[in-house]
Amino acid sequence: MRKTDKKIDNAIRVALTEACEVAQGESEGFMWLTHFVNYNAFPGSLSVVCVYDTNAHLAKADLDSMRSLIKKKLASINIDLKDIRRHVSFDTEETCKIENNGKWQERLQA
Repeated sequence: MRKTDKKIDNAIRVALTEACEVAQGESEGFMWLTHFVNYNAFPGSLSVVCVYDTNAHLAKADLDSMRSLIKKKLASINIDLKDIRRHVSFDTEETCKIENNGKWQERLQA
C-alpha cells in the first residue's frame, strides 16, 4: 500500500468509525461495519458491509438511512460515491453463524 493509500484508508476508517458509533445509537441491532477497497480502482472499488445481530433487526432497519449516514461521513472526507447502494451491503451475525459457523473472515472473502 502506498503512503497516500494509507492516508486515505485512515481517513475512511475514522469516518466509518463515526458512522458506526451513530448507527449503534440509532439502529436497533446494528453491531459493526467494515470496509474493503482496491486502491488501484478507488473509489469505485470501495465496499462497506454493515452487520446487524439478527435477521429480524436487519428486516426492520432503515437501510436508506444507514446508506445516507455512510455517504455523508465519506463525503466529509471528500469521497463522493454517486450510487451509494453499489457500495454498501448488509449482513447479520445470525446468518454468518448459520452459513459460515461464525467465521467472518471466511464469509467476507466469499
